Amino acid sequence: MCGITGWVDWKDDLARRGHTLELMVKTLSRRGPDASGTWLSQHAAIGHRRLVVVDPEGGGQPMTRRRGERVYTITYNGELYNTLELRRELEARGCIFLTGNSDTEVLLMAYMEWGPACVERLNGIFAFAVWSEAAQSLFLARDRLGVKPLFYLQRGSSLIFGSELKAILAHPAVMPEVGAEGLAEIFVMGPSRTPGHGVYRDVCELRPGCCLLYDRNGAGLRRYWALANRPHTHGLDETAARVRELLTDTVERQLVSDVPVCAFLSGGLDSSAITAIAARAFQGKGPGVIHTYSVDYAGNERHFKPDYFQPSSDAQWAGRVSDFLGTLHHVIEIDNVEMAQALEQATLANDLPGMADVDSSLYLFCREVKKNHTVALSGESADEIFGGYPWFHSKEARGLHTYPWIRLLRQRMRFFSPDLVELLKPEEYITKRYSEALAEVPRLEGEGTAEARMRELFYLNITRFMQTLLDRKDRMSMAVGLEVRVPFCDHRLVEYVWNIPWELKSCDNMAKGILRRALAGLLPADVLNRKKSPYPKTHNPEYLTAVCDRVLSILADPGSPLLPLINTGAVRALAESGGAAFDRPWFGQLMKGPQFLAFLIQVDVWLRRYRVVIR
Repeated sequence: MCGITGWVDWKDDLARRGHTLELMVKTLSRRGPDASGTWLSQHAAIGHRRLVVVDPEGGGQPMTRRRGERVYTITYNGELYNTLELRRELEARGCIFLTGNSDTEVLLMAYMEWGPACVERLNGIFAFAVWSEAAQSLFLARDRLGVKPLFYLQRGSSLIFGSELKAILAHPAVMPEVGAEGLAEIFVMGPSRTPGHGVYRDVCELRPGCCLLYDRNGAGLRRYWALANRPHTHGLDETAARVRELLTDTVERQLVSDVPVCAFLSGGLDSSAITAIAARAFQGKGPGVIHTYSVDYAGNERHFKPDYFQPSSDAQWAGRVSDFLGTLHHVIEIDNVEMAQALEQATLANDLPGMADVDSSLYLFCREVKKNHTVALSGESADEIFGGYPWFHSKEARGLHTYPWIRLLRQRMRFFSPDLVELLKPEEYITKRYSEALAEVPRLEGEGTAEARMRELFYLNITRFMQTLLDRKDRMSMAVGLEVRVPFCDHRLVEYVWNIPWELKSCDNMAKGILRRALAGLLPADVLNRKKSPYPKTHNPEYLTAVCDRVLSILADPGSPLLPLINTGAVRALAESGGAAFDRPWFGQLMKGPQFLAFLIQVDVWLRRYRVVIR
């Protein structure tokens, strides 16, 4: 897993711009701590930072190969899980490989053989760029579900791209400018950015399942994959068996690595499923015992209070599953004050304000895991794909005419300045984005109203909410050089589950009922039946005290760039109440008053450190 960046310019001699390229590459050093490389020609500058996972000797980048007089150069971030099959097919077509098992070379050869259509053959997580010197063209592509990030900016005669926004912002032609729409993405949408939106002026995100070809005629954007409706013909038992078959295959594929692989294990259904399959594979033909990791917070056992969203602590459940599967388990305990301080590192990793302590705790957790492992498997995305969140099962939530995870918009806006609220027009903005999202939903002819509404809800979750969590997982893990793989995002599994009717998905009158059925025999019954508990948060008041103190210090600083954007009286009252004045979730299931205050800290860090210009 790596970081990629570069640009193309038809009017400049980029062979003389090595220093600028080095600056852009340097911003991605945490994504790729093991090696760095650049490639320059008259009109293209290609950069790379490498995290060594597969083929340490042969996988260096940027990688260049020739076919006759044609020269192709690739910079690639990701992993292909069908490398062997593709290589065999390419060898049968006469391709000659120079490396032992590099998926980078396989990907480059695939592009050389099939051109842009190669993306339709890939199984994996990826963002890559291929420059064809002969054709004078740049090809960009991103994986189907958006596990790996890719941003770009087209301006004048140039196109600039990068794995993260910071790489693009390092280019001297790009300023950290944000307009009203960018601010609306931050303050109205919250962490759930609109797909394709780069927040900074003129910056775009290449959407999942899309590719772009840039040449002297301009940029041509194409969607190569989308969710497609098909009648589901399998009965309950056959459906459960097929889900198990697909999930088993994708987990086993994602264990391929030349460096140590571990698993995140909370004791919930999703992480336990991934761990169970991985543990069996380890015992059958791998190194024997898989290491697993869970997160907890200092003092949490004394302060934990169950509620509707988090009915039980993960600690006992992670231990239960580890004992059952025979894993070597590690509990990473996070210091609460350090987590509040890490809000800054999390913001810098994300280049934007994010999910507050949910970000900073994951950053610290991944930092500790990285000390012993380079690759981890995670249960991310099962709730979006199978329907695990409370809003899938709430008649009230299904009836909302907005995103069910973006709540209390008017209440939240009272913490911002009237001028900002007037500029953002929050209700109009969110209505527009919601309407755009619904217009994308593929419809199935003859489908009833209730089933059609569930299809809408799944589409919103897969293309919006899931993207938020995938972005978070990528930025926080790659900020410490840890590659996290997400088997539930295998496109074959997603395509199949997408068309399973709701009555089968929720069989046995349980959330993710079909997944629970598919896992029968792999996990203990009590784990299979455990109610969903989201990513754990701290209940220790030390964290809240640290956050409130930090917010009050920002309010006391007349030079804070946050002050013109907020209602200082309302924010001060919230901080002095310890967040109690805003005690219902405003995003997802977790972000209440304390998290909102932490979010404002992230906004202050973002505005200061990036020297954001609002215009």
